[in-house]
Parts: sequence; C-alpha cells; structure tokens
Amino acid sequence: MAFAFGLNATRLGFTPLESLFFSCIIYAGASQFVITAMLAAGSSLWVAALTVMAMDVRHVLYGPSLRSRIRSALDKKKTALWAFGLTDEVFAAATARLVRDNRRWSENWMLGLAFTSWASWVCGTLAGAWSGNGLLVDYPAVEAALGFMLPALFMSFLLASFQRQQSLCVTAALAGALGGILLFSIPAAILAGIVCGCLTALLQAMLKGMPDEQ
Repeated sequence: MAFAFGLNATRLGFTPLESLFFSCIIYAGASQFVITAMLAAGSSLWVAALTVMAMDVRHVLYGPSLRSRIRSALDKKKTALWAFGLTDEVFAAATARLVRDNRRWSENWMLGLAFTSWASWVCGTLAGAWSGNGLLVDYPAVEAALGFMLPALFMSFLLASFQRQQSLCVTAALAGALGGILLFSIPAAILAGIVCGCLTALLQAMLKGMPDEQ
C-alpha cells in the first residue's frame, strides 16, 4: 500500500521528496491518498486537513483504549514516540499482545513495532515514488497494472469488511458522495460521504439502543 501511495502521489504531480514528506510526517495510511488527491484537485489545505481528520477520528480512541488495558506505569517520553506510530495495524498487534500476555506491557517492544511499521511505510513510499517518477517507462504493462492496483486494493478492503447490517451506512455514504460531486466538487463529495455515513451509523446505534415499546 505504501508503494501504491508513492506511485500515485508522483502521478498526481508531487515530487518524490514531497511524497516522502507525507509518509514521514503525516503518516496517515489510506488518508494520504485522499489528501494528495484533494490537494492535486485544487482544494485548500484546510479543507483537505479537515477531511483527513474526519476520516481518522478513530485514532483518538486508540490511546485510551490501550491505556485501559495496561497495568504498569508508562514512560512519557517513550509513550509519545510510539503514540506517533499508533496505526490501525499497530493498535491491533498491541491489543493482541496484551490479551495474549495477560496485560503485561513492554514499551521497548511497542517502540520497535511502531518504528518498524513507520520505516516500512516510508521505504515503500520511496520505492513507489521513484517508480512513478519514470523508472517504469520501459515496462508499460507493469505501470498500467500498478495504476489499477489502488482501486482494486480499496475494493478488496471494502468487500472484506462489508457486513449486511452496514448496507444502510454504505448507501447513505454513497448518496452523500454522489450529491456532493453533482452539486459541488470531488473534495466536497468525499467529505459529504464521510459525514452521511457516520451520521447514519450513529443514528442506527441510537435506535438500536432504545428499549422496545410495550
């Protein structure tokens, strides 16, 4: 996925160095695809930033969720370092370790995991950015296949995680995105899809939690 991001960013007009900056500093996974696409389409930095914040708001809960499972005291400096690398995959691995090891915690292990994840993402981005910067000109078939890799990757993620009870949320998100792109622009469509999907999920949860009328 990091390779696909680097490749996609250079195709949108960003230099390899700029692509590397996104992965080194922002380090937002799939959201990096969104922010580069929005900036390339002419969106303001504030709109792009707000959209990515809406997409990644779940990360606010990762830290407290892990802390509630950790029995030992935490070193503030080490915690600040590994918190930067607390992605979906790192959070899942850390949670699994806490469950498996009866809530025993190793900050050195967590630092190693977070750093390895970050470094692999940066290296993958660099490889993709260089490839998209002209290294694959002599291999048009490979370049064409890599260009299709991103939508295929997202489609596989969507199909793998889709459940029947989520159909209403998906429909609302698609309707919001369609309305946004017809009435405004692609950046507005992304934001509208996120908002509509989240509000529908929230409404479903509220209705599900209500007691049945007798």
